[in-house]
Amino acid sequence: MIRLPHHASNRKTEVLAGLTTFFTMVYIIVVNPVILSDAGVPFEQAFTATVIATVVGTLWMAIFADYPIAIAPGMGLNAYFAYSVVGSHGGISYETAFSAVFVAGVLFLLLSLTPLRSKLIEVIPDSLKHGITAGIGLFIAFIGLRLTGIIQAHPQNLVALGDLHAPSAMLTLVGLAVTLVLMMRGVNGALFYGMVATGVIAYATGQLHFDKGIVSLPSLPEGLVAANPLTAVGDVISHSLYAVVFSFLLVTLFDTTGTMIGVAQQAGLMKGNTLPRAREALLADSVATTIGAMFGTSPTSAYIESSTGVAAGGRTGLTALTVAVL
Repeated sequence: MIRLPHHASNRKTEVLAGLTTFFTMVYIIVVNPVILSDAGVPFEQAFTATVIATVVGTLWMAIFADYPIAIAPGMGLNAYFAYSVVGSHGGISYETAFSAVFVAGVLFLLLSLTPLRSKLIEVIPDSLKHGITAGIGLFIAFIGLRLTGIIQAHPQNLVALGDLHAPSAMLTLVGLAVTLVLMMRGVNGALFYGMVATGVIAYATGQLHFDKGIVSLPSLPEGLVAANPLTAVGDVISHSLYAVVFSFLLVTLFDTTGTMIGVAQQAGLMKGNTLPRAREALLADSVATTIGAMFGTSPTSAYIESSTGVAAGGRTGLTALTVAVL
């Protein structure tokens, strides 16, 4: 359960941190369906499934682990699902691929009930834990710089400076300047206010617009995609998807563990080499992966964007609860 009085925090700070995390990671509810739709998954199905998996995993993290860490379908795993799994191994369909995700989720769930995942947190050396934390920030920064055009691909040295006069690049630099000024002045929620200011400027300059309205009802045109464990296991065996299941399991295992350690260290929640309530925290993504596969989305993971909420002051499950509600 959420232990707000136990931490040096307050409700306003936690909710603001949740808003910050949400707006930093909310891109996934659009990007994930776009990627999965390339594999034939209906956009509406993947959109709703992404939201359901995120709500389930993040609620679990909030209520049972009391950590400010959000869970959602992982980037990279969705691309592997859409471009490497579907269509391969004899032209398997996305329904069969979701069976592999479901089986991986169940195995992940069983593995999370054992001491192995908790032991991983204890045996990872301090140098790697600090490296993961730094890597989280660098990865977020690199994605932002690439998507806004400040950097771009280069055939020889891979990365080159983009067009700094482009509207998206100028908008990013202005928003970054606003955020840095607020951070230097010690304003709580500086990242969130910086994003709001950037959004307002983008809307005023015509870079942000709404083509199909703002609100609509969710839908699941395919219903439950993978709900029968026996059928899912049968699909994996008949199509020899053992390597696929192993890949989902292995990547999610280390991705989530590493991200969780990095965010927990940033928040000051680690107790030496151990993470309190590690089992409850590690169960969040395995439960979300299993539920998400049933509705039609790729494996979930702890989100590195949770570090932005921690930077805004999030220290408890109330931050994650805010993300889940949103």
